[in-house]
Amino acid sequence: MSTASTYGAVLSIDLDAICDNWLHIQSRVGRAHCAAVVKADAYGLGASNVGPALAHAGCRHFFVAHWFEALALRPLLPQDATIFVLHGPPMGKEVPAAVPGVVPVLNSVPQIQVWRQWASSLGCVLPAIVQVDSGMSRLGLSPQELLAVASDPDAWSGIRVLYVMSHLACAEHTQHPFNQVQHGRFVAACLKLPLAPQSLANSSGVFLGPDYHFDLVRPGAALYGIAPVVGAPNPMKPVVRLQGRVLQLRDTEPGDSVGYGMTWKASKASRIATVCVGYADGWLRSLGNSGSAWFNGIELPMVGNVSMDTMGLDVSSLPASALHSGDLVDLINDQQGVDAVASRAGTIAYEILTCLGHRYERRYISGGVTVSPAS
Repeated sequence: MSTASTYGAVLSIDLDAICDNWLHIQSRVGRAHCAAVVKADAYGLGASNVGPALAHAGCRHFFVAHWFEALALRPLLPQDATIFVLHGPPMGKEVPAAVPGVVPVLNSVPQIQVWRQWASSLGCVLPAIVQVDSGMSRLGLSPQELLAVASDPDAWSGIRVLYVMSHLACAEHTQHPFNQVQHGRFVAACLKLPLAPQSLANSSGVFLGPDYHFDLVRPGAALYGIAPVVGAPNPMKPVVRLQGRVLQLRDTEPGDSVGYGMTWKASKASRIATVCVGYADGWLRSLGNSGSAWFNGIELPMVGNVSMDTMGLDVSSLPASALHSGDLVDLINDQQGVDAVASRAGTIAYEILTCLGHRYERRYISGGVTVSPAS
């Protein structure tokens, strides 16, 4: 039995496309540095493979959410690369250890105090990014905290501010008026903080134009092929292909139902393929009776509810001899990208990618050939 046949599905990840997407964004932002957001295991695609590939392409600024993500990625990147931790230093009784090349984003006065205390205990100056909240009310110094640190002459003792950053809430809608509001608030906030390079644009923010680029842009979703601008052609290359394996084929009569809850009934004699991908694999249950797969250029509608491990497809439009048990059908491909799947699921493409689990055979494409995943 081949290795592939022991898996119910195959997830192919094009590292070359990810790097090309990064290079495309870097070419758009002029003098600004282009970082790579690789949090959540590179949006579910494997940070241990994506990070080194982007580093080889020239990326030297990486963002993760958690300290443990940074510690896992740090040995895989060049020494001159820096990993920024969006959630800041670990907050607890134990002061976090300073790791060369791992830098926290300080989001609050307590985080600033923790980092300042650790710098004092080491007798050195420690680097950090400072985030200000420009209106998203999620992370970053609030207006009240900003005033407090601005009036404290010792606020930044022992801290070297590498960047001041904020995060855009509506950048995927290029004409949304809140983009300009946040831009203005960010510029005003920077005047109250130590003089440092600035960073505002996420993936979508890059496409708002040069006024939003500042000194560092932080694309994440766009690197992985997700469309950065609502309603506009996607300039990014597709990155993933997801294929599910056919477990069984059966013929149904008019009135026969498929799946839990009998939510789909055949209106005519039909041929049903059971595919071994389900919600335990991150294929969302909301795709039942609304999603589809593709085989040899023909769209095959999903029928019935998505189960934990399987889904049903109506393959009646295929010739009887075209599809067999063990064959692969496409769930995400060039004809049905991740944004299209998300639209049918009633969600966003970010959720589709980050929900993809670990029950797939993962194939990484680099240099045009399939390479073994990093361990």
